[in-house]
Amino acid sequence: MSSTDFDIITIGGGLGGASLAKVMAEHGAQVLVLESETTFKDRVRGEAMVSWGVNEAKELGIYSNLRDAGGWDVEFLEVSLEAGKPVRRQLRSTTNPSEPRFNFYHPDIQESLLQAASDAGAVIQRGARVRHLRLGDSHVVVATVAGVEKEFTARLVVGADGRYSRARGWGGFQVSENPESTFCAGLLFQGMTAPDDTTHNFRIFEKSLNALLFPQRSGMVRAYLCYPMAWGEQLSADKDIRRFINWSVEAGTPKGYFEGAVPAGPLASFKSASTWVEHPYRDGVALIGDAAGATDPMWGQGLSLTLRDVRVLRDHLLGEWDWAKSGHAYAEEHDRYFTVCNTVQAWHERLLVETGQEANALRARVFQLWQLDPTRRLDTFASGPDHLIDESVRRRFFGEDW
Repeated sequence: MSSTDFDIITIGGGLGGASLAKVMAEHGAQVLVLESETTFKDRVRGEAMVSWGVNEAKELGIYSNLRDAGGWDVEFLEVSLEAGKPVRRQLRSTTNPSEPRFNFYHPDIQESLLQAASDAGAVIQRGARVRHLRLGDSHVVVATVAGVEKEFTARLVVGADGRYSRARGWGGFQVSENPESTFCAGLLFQGMTAPDDTTHNFRIFEKSLNALLFPQRSGMVRAYLCYPMAWGEQLSADKDIRRFINWSVEAGTPKGYFEGAVPAGPLASFKSASTWVEHPYRDGVALIGDAAGATDPMWGQGLSLTLRDVRVLRDHLLGEWDWAKSGHAYAEEHDRYFTVCNTVQAWHERLLVETGQEANALRARVFQLWQLDPTRRLDTFASGPDHLIDESVRRRFFGEDW
C-alpha cells in the first residue's frame, strides 16, 4: 500500500470536485481528485444553469471552460400555465445578476473541467474507488486505483460525490430529507422543433404535471417531466417513452414539438425530494454540491448551488490558514443560502404543485395580488438566494397581509 500527501482531496470529479480542484490548484494548493468513472455518462439531469449560477461560474473563472465544452446562453424563459398563452421573459434584463440561463451537455463539461483542473496542476485519478476515510491529525483516504490499494493524506477532504454521497456517511454527517411526492423524468431528443433560444416551462395544476424543455446545441433538447409519485409509475427505458411524451403534451407541451423528434439518450426518473445536512463541515471533511444539499431539481437550483459552494469554500480557504475555521465558516454560509432555496421551494410547492379546491383558491388569490404588485413574488430561482425569508416576506408572498 502506497501513500501520498496532498492539501486537498476531492472525492468526486464532477462539476463541484473538478471546479474546486482547478481554482485551488491555481492558487498553489496540492489537490488530488479521485473520480470513479473513467468515462462520464449521460446523467439525465443537471444541464440547465439559472442566471445566478452563471454569475458564480464567472466568479470562479470557469465560464469559458463551460462555453468551450459546448455550453451556450439561453436568453429567454417562457412559462405557460393551464395551457394558457406563454409569458416570455428576457432573462439578461430581468435578473439581478443580469445573466441568461446557460445550458450544456453534462458529460462534456465534466471532461472539460477535469482537464482544466489537471492543466492547473491538480492530480487526477480516474477509475478510483474510495473505500473509506480515517480522520485524525492527518486525514487518510483509502482508495483502489488501477487494482492497487493506496492511502492518500490531506489537510482537507472534500466530499463531492453527489446526492447519494458515501463521503457523507464516512464523515459522520446526518441527512435530512423533505417528504417525497414527485418523480422527475428526463430524456434527450434530437430534431425537436422547439425554439432553441428559450427554456420552456409548462404546468397543469389539476394533474400536478410540469414539463420543461432545455435546448442544447446541435439540434438537441433535454425534456423533463415532473409528475406525482402517487401515480405509482416511475418512467424508465424505451418502454415508457410514449407515455413520457403523452404526459408532456398533457402538461401543455405542444404536440408538434415531438413530431420528428428522436430520443437520443436514456429515459430515467428519479425522486425529487430535497436532501441536505446541517453544517456540511466537521473533523476535516467538507461537503459540497448535492452531497451537502440537493434541492428538488424541478426548481433548477442544483448546479448553481454547487458553484456557490465551491466559491464560498475557496474564498474561506484562501482567506484563513486555519482550515478548520474556514470549513466552519463555509458551512455557516451554506446553511443560510441553502435554507433560503429550500424554504422558497416549499412555498412554491404549496402554491404550484398541490392540488384540490383549497390549493386552487390559494392560487387564485395569490396570482391576482402578484399581478397587482409583482414585488410580492420571489425571484430566488433566477436571481439567487441572497434575500430574507422572514415572516413578513412569507406573508407578502402568500398575500396574507392583504
